[in-house]
Amino acid sequence: MNALAATNRNFRHAARILGLDSKLEKSLLIPFREIKVECTIPKDDGTLVSYVGFRIQHDNARGPMKGGIRYHPEVDPDEVNALAQLMTWKTAVVNIPYGGAKGGIGCNPRDLSVSELERLTRVFTQKIHDLIGIHRDVPAPDMGTNSQTMAWILDEYSKFHGHSPAVVTGKPIDLGGSLGRESATGLGVVFATESLLGEYGKSISGMKFVIQGFGNVGSWAAKLIHDRGGHVIAVSDITGAIKNPAGINIPDLLKHKDSNRSLKEFQGGDAMDPNDLLVHECDVLIPCALGGVINKENAADVKAKFIIEAANHPTDPEADEILSKKGVVILPDIYANAGGVTVSYFEWVQNIQGFMWEEDKVNCELKKYMHKAFLDIKALCQTHDCSLRMGAFTLGVNRVARATLLRGWEA
Repeated sequence: MNALAATNRNFRHAARILGLDSKLEKSLLIPFREIKVECTIPKDDGTLVSYVGFRIQHDNARGPMKGGIRYHPEVDPDEVNALAQLMTWKTAVVNIPYGGAKGGIGCNPRDLSVSELERLTRVFTQKIHDLIGIHRDVPAPDMGTNSQTMAWILDEYSKFHGHSPAVVTGKPIDLGGSLGRESATGLGVVFATESLLGEYGKSISGMKFVIQGFGNVGSWAAKLIHDRGGHVIAVSDITGAIKNPAGINIPDLLKHKDSNRSLKEFQGGDAMDPNDLLVHECDVLIPCALGGVINKENAADVKAKFIIEAANHPTDPEADEILSKKGVVILPDIYANAGGVTVSYFEWVQNIQGFMWEEDKVNCELKKYMHKAFLDIKALCQTHDCSLRMGAFTLGVNRVARATLLRGWEA
C-alpha cells in the first residue's frame, strides 16, 4: 500500500473513532494548497536544464505550515502529499503550533555540482518565496537536502523580504540554527522509546536493539542507546548489514563508517543479509530508513517485541494487523520521529525572539515535549480502547479538527 493510501486509511479510521462530521473529515483531508513550478537553470557547461519543483501545503489551522524539502529523482506527488498530511498530525501530536507541508524537486542531487545545486535552490525559492514565510510556511531539510540548502533558501528569501532567519529551520548554527538540531530526531526516538518501555517496567539498559538505517537518525539513536547501556546487536544501511549478538561497539562503528563511508569490513561484527535484519531476534526493532519495509510478506516473521517507527510509514496497514495479533507493540511514526520537528520549532522560536538557547535547554525541552505527548497518546488509547497508532492519530486529528471548528471553517 502506498504512503498516501495508508495515511488516508489511518486518518479515516481516526475520524470514525472521533465521530467527525463527514464534511469536516473531507475538508481536513484535502490539502490547503498545491504548488508546482518549473525551475530552469544553466548547468556548469552552459546548457539549460529544467526541473519540476513543488510544495504541498496541507493545513494551517493550528499555525504556520511546516515540513521538509527533498531533492530526489523519484519525488512523487502522492508520497509528498502523504508526508505533508502526516506533518499536520505529527505537529498536533507533540502540540507545537504548526500545520503540515512538504515539498521537493525531482532531481538527483548527486548528479549536480554545488554551484548547480545552489542555482536550482535559488530559482525554486524565487518561484515560491511569496507562498512561504515565517508565519505562513517554514521549510526544513529532508532527503537530499541539508543545512547548506536552507542557507541558500534563507539568503534568497531575504532578498525579497529582508533578514528573516525564521523562514527555514535546520540552518547552519552560524546563520541562526539551533544547537541540538542535528541529533534531535534520534534523541526524540530515544526519549519516545524510554517512555514506552517505562510503561512495561523496562528500560533501555540491557535490552537488545536492531536498527535498520544508519544515517543521521539511525546513527544518533544507536549511539544514544549504546550510551544508555542498550545492546545494539544488528544494524544496516545501503552498504550492507552487520550483527554481533554481544552488542556492537557503536563508537567504533561510527569511526569506521566515517572513515570508509560503509559498514563493510567492520571488525566488530559479522556481515549478514540486510533482508534478514527486520526479522532478526531482538527486543526492540527500530526502522530508520524507507517506508513500507515491514509488510504482509515479512510481518509474521518479525521477532521483536517492540517496534519504534523512526522512519516515516515503515509499517504497512496489513502488517500492522498481523503484528498486533502477535502482540507486538508499535510506537507510530507520527509520534516516534517527531523530535526533529519539535527542535525545529525551538529553532523558529529562538529566531523570532533573537535569543538562542544552550544545548542542554534544547534537549531538556525536547524530553518534556516527547514525554507529555506519550502521556496524551496513552490517555486516548484508554479512552477509545485502541492501538498506540490510533491513539496518536486520534490525538492529532482531534486537535486539528477542534482548531478548525473554533476558527469557523463553514462561515
